[in-house]
This record gives sequence, structure tokens and C-alpha cells, in this order.
Amino acid sequence: MTEKDASSEKIISDAMADPSPAKSMGDPGITPLSPSHTQQNDTDQVPSGPSFVVVVAIDFGTTSSGYAYAFAKEPECIHTMRRWEGGDPGVSNQKTPTTILLTPDRKFHSFGYAARDFYHDLDPSESKHWLYLEKFKMKLHTTANLSINTDLHAANGKRVKALDIFAYALAFFKEQALKELSDQTGGEFDNSDVRWVITVPAIWKMPAKQFMREAAYKSGLVSRENPEQLIIALEPEAASIYCRKLRLHQMVDLGTQTTQNGFSPSDNVGSGMSQGDRYVVVDCGGGTVDLTVHQIRLPEGHLKELYKASGGPYGSIGIDYEFEKLLCKIFGQDFIDQFKIKRPAAWVDLMIAFESRKRAAAPDRTNPLNINLPFSFIDYYKKFRGHSVEHALRKSNVDFVKWSSQGMLRMNPDAMNSLFKPTIDHIIQHLTELFEKPEVSDIKFLFLVGGFAESPLLQQAVQNMLQGRSRIIIPHDVGLTILKGAVLFGLDPSVIKVRRSPLTYGVGVLNRFVEGKHPPEKLLVKDGTRWCTDVFDTFIAADQSVALGEMVKRSYTPAKPSQQVIVIHVYCSEKENASFISEPGVRKCGTLRLDVSGTESTAARREIQTLMQFGDTEIRAMAVDVSTGRTVKASIDFLSH
Repeated sequence: MTEKDASSEKIISDAMADPSPAKSMGDPGITPLSPSHTQQNDTDQVPSGPSFVVVVAIDFGTTSSGYAYAFAKEPECIHTMRRWEGGDPGVSNQKTPTTILLTPDRKFHSFGYAARDFYHDLDPSESKHWLYLEKFKMKLHTTANLSINTDLHAANGKRVKALDIFAYALAFFKEQALKELSDQTGGEFDNSDVRWVITVPAIWKMPAKQFMREAAYKSGLVSRENPEQLIIALEPEAASIYCRKLRLHQMVDLGTQTTQNGFSPSDNVGSGMSQGDRYVVVDCGGGTVDLTVHQIRLPEGHLKELYKASGGPYGSIGIDYEFEKLLCKIFGQDFIDQFKIKRPAAWVDLMIAFESRKRAAAPDRTNPLNINLPFSFIDYYKKFRGHSVEHALRKSNVDFVKWSSQGMLRMNPDAMNSLFKPTIDHIIQHLTELFEKPEVSDIKFLFLVGGFAESPLLQQAVQNMLQGRSRIIIPHDVGLTILKGAVLFGLDPSVIKVRRSPLTYGVGVLNRFVEGKHPPEKLLVKDGTRWCTDVFDTFIAADQSVALGEMVKRSYTPAKPSQQVIVIHVYCSEKENASFISEPGVRKCGTLRLDVSGTESTAARREIQTLMQFGDTEIRAMAVDVSTGRTVKASIDFLSH
């Protein structure tokens, strides 16, 4: 391996004080000395940090949110939050809608049902000044260059800072949870006694995870000085931790369509979870569908990830978009766009009415589904078009939707099922591709979790696809699975021992130029030495297994003795191997900052040893000045500024 021999000759691509062709990297000069990969023993695992009295997990969902908690001294007893005021018909309200209302002067007013009901009761002349937001979490997944300054749009079209909205929501949950804990314990409950857990989709990239952490700092959930008080949990991982503890009476096996009987109720999943068993967790939420493949390692029941998390934006809100497209087809896009802005509260009403009918969709349904049209929809349409809603339905060539004299849209079951089709097709295609991967063979169980998993249409589609290859299991409290699993994860974050890196990460370095191996356009001659520029020095490859606590080590040297900060650009790629940072598909995704101020020493070369950890839910960095043994402040930043 010439790579390895050359490792001692690697230099970060512009390790010169004077300009060089490689300077475009913008990296201050640093010389990596010896790249090496070390695995820590289990003994010097991640420090446990301060002890905490209770773990509170917040499931901040696209469509609904909630929290749950458990005291460290009774870890088996998970409490889900108190019931919320003002639930919807036909929707269990253990969680509250992810909706937030700000006053016209942009102050937090309310969250959840309270926000929705208050907004709904405002006079239309007033409501247009209030800022109402829903389904905003997806913005973090879909924004390509997410930053602290990313905006969201309220229902009235006005822009607000996403960071403020997320921070308001987290502050709301903090207040609710601390109030409930104070009532439970009969005294003022102190936030410093809480370990907080926030769930995010596993397919989220690092910037979105970091954004959540920034929002938590802003909300006062935890302080920047005490980052380990907050853990980011991945939603399907949390579900997985909960599912492997399931007792037989707590789930439905789709193959038999019954709660499992004939075993002792204390058995775990069909007593079927044995050493080395592999299972897939399909987390179907409002915004995303996340797939994780785990293997169980007994006796401790530790989990090992077998394939990198995959999925996409195929959550149940896709069905809402299809319904909106159908309305545009019948009434015209111009009208729907106007109606949403002019009568935002009525639009919210219409979507609530649709939501309860959406939950009534089933494969064998024969009778039509009626959707109430708000009076202001009928009224505004007549003003806008000069003819009635009924006329529009007759004129449109949408066969499956009729007008009923009680002021309702009557949808034939096929019409409703067709709204589900694009979203379900995406999920099934993704599952099919996943099951074709060599790492994903011999899957014993498939756990369907998340709110969308309750859909009989989705359940049937998954059954048809699997054709009995795996047992399909749905926990009873499917909407709370992630929440409960996140609490368990907060109590013992080391339960997932091995993860797979979703991307390839590394930095750009200079290597000694090798004729015939390196492309001539990468040649740089400096003081008579021939260097190859832009070489991708891989820290970790996509889909590589990483153990918890495993470290990637690199040593860097400041270019000038007086240098205060070393800034190194971090690059990433979806491909498993990249040779150069200039290749297509390789992009700059973050910066590693080493604060070397105050570490000046008389040593001829200052060597800063950097340790990066990729085996956790977030990427972390630590650094030490080798000559003095002093800790150097190190941070990895993935949010574009």
C-alpha cells in the first residue's frame, strides 16, 4: 500500500505560509503526521458525565409531538406526558399537534391544540397578523445549506427564523415537563437534574442534528457549557431499543392479525429474539420514513447496526399534499393558493377534517368518505369564481369525488386510496431495495412503528411485498414507541455498540507525488519537492462499521508558531472511496477548529493530536497538545454560516 507509506509525508493541502496553487482550499497550514485508527477499550468508554435524577425525551415530530420520562431509580417505569386539552375526534391525543402560534409582534403565544384552537377562533381580520406554523420540521431535512439563519414561512406568508421557532417549541416542552415533574415530586424540580433527549430522523445529515442542538441551547433546555446534558437520539434506533424489549401481549403480529397468545406474557418478542437475530425497524412518521437494520447481541442485548440508515421524505404528509393537488385539480391552483393566504384558519379546518377521514381509509372499505368543506371555502369560492362549488365538481373530470347536499366532498374509497399510493409506493420501493442488499439477509422481524404505521393500507402493502419472508410486528402503542425508546436510550446510551457511518468523511492533504499514480494536473512543486494536491485523507468511509467510543486520530502542526486557531475543512461524500476532494460528489460539509492559543511552547514542532468520534449519534472532536499534554479546545461545525 503506497498510501500508507506516504502517510508520514502527508501535508494538509496548503501547509505553506506563502500562497500556493492549493491555497484555494483556504486551510491554514498544518501538517498531519501520522494518521492512525484506534479503538478504545470498553473500560475507557465515553465518560458518564454528571448523574441525573430523571431522563426526559422529547419526540419533536413533523405532525405531532410529545414527551415521556423515567426516573433513574425506576428505569422500567416510563411515564408518557399528561393528556392534552382539546384532542381531535378519531385521533388519540397522547401527543399534541406540532403547531405553534406567535402573536403579531412575534412573541410565543401557544403550542399544540391550544395554538390551533386559539388561531381558529380569531376573527379573520385579526388572524392574518398572527403567525401560525405547522409541519415545519421537514424544512431541516429539505434545506440544502441549512444555517442558523434559515427561514420558515408562517400560514400568512410571513417569514420567521427557524431557530426561534424550534427554540420556542423546546422551551414549551421544557416548561411542561418540569411542571409535571414538580407536581409528581411535590417540590420545585431542578432542570440540572434532567438528562434531556431529543429525537431526530436517522437519515438527517449532521447540519440538521446540530441545528436541533443549537435550538436546545437557545431555548435554555441545556447550556453550551454542559453539552452532555442533551443527547440526540435517532428515531428508528429508539424504536429498536423499545421493540426488542416488547412483551408478547404488547404487539400485533400481522401474519396472525392477533395479539400473540399461548406464550407466557413475560416472553420477549415471540421469545424469538435470540443471539444474532437480525431485524428491520421501519419508522413511518409524518415527514420521513426511516429504515434501520439491527442485529441483537446477547446476553446484554446490545445492538449492532448492519447497514447504514436509509429512507426519505415519504411520511404521511405526502398524502396531505396529494389531497391538496386534488383540490387544485377541481377548484384551480389559483383559488387554493389565495384561499390558504386569505382564510388560513379555514384551510387548517379543512386539513383537520381530511386528517380524520384519512385515518378511516382501509383496503377493504366500500362506503364513501365524506369530508366537510368549511362554510368559508364554499362562500369564498363563489366570490372568487362567480359559480358554486357544486358546479366546479360537476365540471371537473375527477370521477371519484362528488358533491353531497350536506356540504361535503364525497370521496369514493378508491379516490382516497389513490392519494396514499405515491407515498406508499415510495416506501415499498425503498424496502424492496433494502431487502436486496447482501447485508440485509435473514431478517427475522420487521417492526412497523411511527404514527403512519397504523394505516391499514400501508400494513397491507408491506405484507404483500414481504410475502412472509419476515414476521411483521406492530407494537400496540405504535405512535409512542419512539418516545418510550428514546427514554430507554437516555438511561443507557451505550446500548447501541456499533453503528454504520452514513457518509465518507475526510480532509484534503498533500501527498508526495508518485509518477503514474497521481494525475499530472495535481502536481505542485515546493522547494524542490513534488507534491500531489487535493488528496482525500479518509477519516471514515460510508457504511463502515464504527464501534461506540472508537476514535480516528490525526496529528496536525500549526504552520507558524504564533498561530492561534487551526481551521481544517472537512469533506464528505456518499461514495465509499474518494481519492481527491475535487471529485464529483465530494463536498465541503464542515470545519474542524482547533483553538491552539495559549499552547505556545519551546518545542521545535507543536503537534496537536486530534481525536474524532464517529460511532455516536453526533460526530465529536477532542484534541491534545502532545508536548504539554494540555487539552486543546476542538469543535466540528456542520452548519453553514
